[in-house]
Amino acid sequence: MSWLKWLPWRFVVRYVARKHGFLDPIGLLARLHKFAQPSEVGEPIELLRAGVVFHARGLINSRVVQHNLDWVWPYWIERQFDPLDASFVPRAFSITHINLTHRNWTAIGHPDCDELPVVDPRGLLTPFFDSWSLDGWLLAKDGRCLLPSRLKDCKQWQSLDDGVSVTTDSALNGLRLTSHAWVTVENGVPVCKLRLRAHADCDTSLVLSLRPYNPEGISFIHKVQLSDDRNAWIVDGKRHVTFSKPADTHHVSDYRQGDVHIHLEDRDDQTRGVCDVGMVTAAALFPVKAGETTEVTASVPLTDQTARLPSPHAWREEREDHARLECPEPRYQFLYDAAVASLILHSPDDVYPGPFTYKRFWFRDAAFIINALLNLGLTRRAERALARFPERQTPRGYFRSQEGEWDANGEVLWILKQYFDLTGQKPDAHWLDPIRRGAHWIIRKRLDDNLDAPHAGLLPAGFSAEHLGPNDFYFWDDFWGIAGLKAAAELTAERAAEDSHSFRQGADDFTRAVDRSLVRCQNRLGRLGMPASPYRRLDAGAIGSLALGYPTQLCEPDDPRLLDCVEFLLERCFVNGAFYQDMIHSGLNAYLTLHVAQVLLRAGDPRYLDLMDTVADLASPTGQWPEAIHPGTGGGCMGDGHHVWASAEWVLMVRNCFVREEGDRLILCAGIPSRWLEQSQPIRFGPAPTRFGTITIRIEPGDGRPRVSWTADWHDETPEMAVEMPQHHPVLVPAGAGSVHLDRQGQPA
Repeated sequence: MSWLKWLPWRFVVRYVARKHGFLDPIGLLARLHKFAQPSEVGEPIELLRAGVVFHARGLINSRVVQHNLDWVWPYWIERQFDPLDASFVPRAFSITHINLTHRNWTAIGHPDCDELPVVDPRGLLTPFFDSWSLDGWLLAKDGRCLLPSRLKDCKQWQSLDDGVSVTTDSALNGLRLTSHAWVTVENGVPVCKLRLRAHADCDTSLVLSLRPYNPEGISFIHKVQLSDDRNAWIVDGKRHVTFSKPADTHHVSDYRQGDVHIHLEDRDDQTRGVCDVGMVTAAALFPVKAGETTEVTASVPLTDQTARLPSPHAWREEREDHARLECPEPRYQFLYDAAVASLILHSPDDVYPGPFTYKRFWFRDAAFIINALLNLGLTRRAERALARFPERQTPRGYFRSQEGEWDANGEVLWILKQYFDLTGQKPDAHWLDPIRRGAHWIIRKRLDDNLDAPHAGLLPAGFSAEHLGPNDFYFWDDFWGIAGLKAAAELTAERAAEDSHSFRQGADDFTRAVDRSLVRCQNRLGRLGMPASPYRRLDAGAIGSLALGYPTQLCEPDDPRLLDCVEFLLERCFVNGAFYQDMIHSGLNAYLTLHVAQVLLRAGDPRYLDLMDTVADLASPTGQWPEAIHPGTGGGCMGDGHHVWASAEWVLMVRNCFVREEGDRLILCAGIPSRWLEQSQPIRFGPAPTRFGTITIRIEPGDGRPRVSWTADWHDETPEMAVEMPQHHPVLVPAGAGSVHLDRQGQPA
């Protein structure tokens, strides 16, 4: 409403603030904005809203946790609040207390089910998005108590044999507790299960506890009721948790009385609890005889309605047609399979870059995740997500997930071309209008080429990928804009030749503008490396400029600007062998490390494998990566604890090690680790979609002369192919051949 600008609201805000002894917020914001380039969008409202919610919980945490450290808290609190632990974070003047050291969790679920329960590193199960949790403990008759969240060490793993499940094995002084969490379908309804298996050397109680928190902190419970037959909880009058056997004893507590853990040995049995603060805790106890094993399973329906879910064999059916990896390195094999399962779980309709912190939609993350789905052959999932794109496009052509992300249109057009290339299809009529409007938006959005400024002809200053820094004229946005225009030119070539020509010309003009700006950067910085923007020095934000080479392939693999940028990053921005993003993320980034590895792989630089090995080592025991990893604790320090973009990058990295496109040529086996050839079992990857068709590759290590063979279903003619396995002579594949033998370098070819 334009009339608001005539109201003296700035004066009123200033007056009230100063009267009460506060800083002038208007002046403070004005000063903050001076640290960024002027932009039509400051911080996107979506991020501000998410940040407010995030820190609101942190504020509640600060009011609850530090004054009640005798409670049993989640693993991250037990460690982060322990002054003797390496994870300790002083609280001092911190207004909010948030998880900065162990942002790790693993999603479980079922294909096409939108609910994604998460399990923390000690087995705490959060069945619903941002909800309360379930935990398991053991209380021995002699007073010993096994509380997994307080243990420094335990064993946890993810099983992928029949769906996905997470098992956590904890032991302490003759007590052992194993929790197993998974999601199944019962009568058409997805049900989250937590099975607790207890064994002890004396009579013990197995405790199933209801907790008013999750891996981010407090999540309120106001009321709990034990059912008359003592085999279920009704939580806040709407959620049901059913036990596989009746509770032998049962206790409830509220905030004023303290954690129910304090009352486990009370004689009185309580069946109902109410807390106006929202901190109800409950414990159902089940007897465990000395030397025997006792099991209790808790079941939580994830919806009240019968869902249209796939068959009970959905996991097996999902995995039948995707590109499968068979390799001799168990860690790589597991991480690949876990990443595939992660991508399946997080694409129920839209695609999500995480089950918790990032369970919402961004075009940027979606482009990378859908690219992984396409390259795996999970085409139906990719199609379903892409079908939602047009409804998010504004009448002016902007693909908007949040304001100020000028990379979005380029990413959408690029991933659409990936889809049509990898499937061998042509865009039909209903895609033509969104493509045309999206490309015209990029052309209109560019600044004037004749500006007397380093940003002439670029996209406006924007927030872009938030890990690059404050608002600026980011080359990341520009490279995606060019890639989008090139994609649109090809996608419209047959149905809208005039538009196609306009988009191709627009891409050329845009490229010249970026090249001019980069030359000015080279003169200013005295080297070829590409900073994040025309106004930045080389810093960690330069990671975004690698988009020139990966994944857009707008330049040759040996482009000196690209390679010098990589050298700067490797020299100045790597910690413990991984890319350290010191802006916002302030942690090691698995997915950004793999971006560097992809550039090195294209360039034939063997250091790509060192980066892959580092990323493999950074994965959690369940095969997941948080968005950013604490260099000291190894736990997550920022973003979602199960980051699906990282899973997508691992899949794409493995795929490109076996097969990648370079222009009109397919490159095979350029990233196969030599150590994989030191055994006799065949190595296999496929069926893998490519721009030219689908290919399955098989490597037989042999005795110093590995044999590479393939079967393929090409869209059209057989493409030119080369086999470029590390430490072996490259081979240009003869026409019509289906296999080649390789010789090691140093031996006759």
